[in-house]
Amino acid sequence: MDKKWLFGLTAVVGVTLTACGSNKTEAPKEKKDKDTFTYAINGDPTSLNPINVSDRWGLTTTNMIYSPLVRIEGDGTQKMELAKEVTPADDGKSVTVKLKDNITWSDGEKLTADDVVFTYEQKVKKENGNADSLWIGDKPVEVEKVDETTVKFNLPSVSAAALNNIATETYIIPEHVFKDEKDFSANELKAKAVGTGPYKLKEYKRGEYLQFEANDTYYGGKPNIDKVTLRIIANADTTKVALQKGEVDASYILPNNIEDIKKADITTYEYSENRVGYMGVNNNSEKLKDQKVRQAVFYALNKDELNKAGYLSDKYYENVYSILPPNNPFSTDKVEKYDTDVEKSKSLLKEAGVDKLKLNIAFSSDDPVQTVQATLMQQQLQKAGITLELAGGDGTAIFAEMQKPETTKYDLFMGGYIMGNDPDLYSSLFKSTGSSNYFHYQSEATDKLFNDGAVELDEAKRKDIYADLQKQIAEDAVFYPIVDSKKVLAANKHVENVDKAGLIPIYTFEDLSKLSIK
Repeated sequence: MDKKWLFGLTAVVGVTLTACGSNKTEAPKEKKDKDTFTYAINGDPTSLNPINVSDRWGLTTTNMIYSPLVRIEGDGTQKMELAKEVTPADDGKSVTVKLKDNITWSDGEKLTADDVVFTYEQKVKKENGNADSLWIGDKPVEVEKVDETTVKFNLPSVSAAALNNIATETYIIPEHVFKDEKDFSANELKAKAVGTGPYKLKEYKRGEYLQFEANDTYYGGKPNIDKVTLRIIANADTTKVALQKGEVDASYILPNNIEDIKKADITTYEYSENRVGYMGVNNNSEKLKDQKVRQAVFYALNKDELNKAGYLSDKYYENVYSILPPNNPFSTDKVEKYDTDVEKSKSLLKEAGVDKLKLNIAFSSDDPVQTVQATLMQQQLQKAGITLELAGGDGTAIFAEMQKPETTKYDLFMGGYIMGNDPDLYSSLFKSTGSSNYFHYQSEATDKLFNDGAVELDEAKRKDIYADLQKQIAEDAVFYPIVDSKKVLAANKHVENVDKAGLIPIYTFEDLSKLSIK
């Protein structure tokens, strides 16, 4: 969202992290009491480093251990966490943040402005991998300590995006713990995690589980549940069985499992994450250099068929036509929608002088929705005379490949992201210099619109700029938006206060400490 960016992927990275004095090697057994909450996740976190984390399970873990200055709620409003006050300057070139009093780290040390300065100084370094939102043009945002509980962010130039986002969704880390850390670009930091969040990481067994214990000094109040286990189960059917047997307390499930799940003593909760699931074009592919060829591919697809196949009912999805999800305040559907037109697809291919077009598409073979949609795309494109080879594989490996500047391994690929409300956050995906520009999309017009929108303080004018931006990307046919799908959380009925814990994008629970078990 992040808000951080998320691509719906997980990776097996690094080595097992084990708390001092712990030699456990077996997965935790089925819980039998109200002191443990077991939540099934479908893969290891890609990163456990708060400076560069961007994957779902890495962010879920980070949100349990650390806290941001300000949190973005599911409805787009802001909630103060470590910050007590956030005050933008009248000239739009600085933001002053006052910290709450008497917040301590899980090791008992007091949170200070030095910790905030230290965190942002690491995050603003481009080599650490998550600096996009802290740069305006070619200059970084600077942060200074005003006093022990006050920091000031100085912007190199006026930026509406920075004013809105500077204090949000960056997880603060303690200087006294990480001051000697050698590499903040790594997926795992060497020092033991110390945070201000509701839980402390006790043990991590890669591929099996992460175990947490309550942080009794948590500023939000002592957690209701003493222990939390994130149990890694890659297969959706295995997860469903574990839920039905009570081996896990909660997990995401797919819509096609809802009826079976409801036969057990389980409650389901459905909510939107403002996520965009998509098919991306690799603009390095020689086969797809011609805009007409890209448009031909898009016209051959049937979005509604794809989503019905993946999500069964429109109760669980909404068709998407822009880079922004439908509920985003800047979103517009007044773009080229590429309504299915096989004859137009054939005509465009003929105009481009292309015959017997053969492409491949990469998708996560562990993702049932991507698998069924990719298979259906193969059938749809065949009607226009386009042959599509299915290249299913490990999702993380696919995006690692797409990160390579010159890659031509895949012509098309499937993914998804959650970025938040401010449209400037999407620049990391679609600007030529964006750190997550997996599409290898280069457009001077798009870059200019992103730059203009970021500095425009007038809200109405900003909306006009971003409307033009969405039209430009749609016209260029480099990104085929498919779906804003609803998440379905299934929880055993002995799990209480789900509403108080708050269901939000990416992290699932805004504050897991508010959950309780009968």
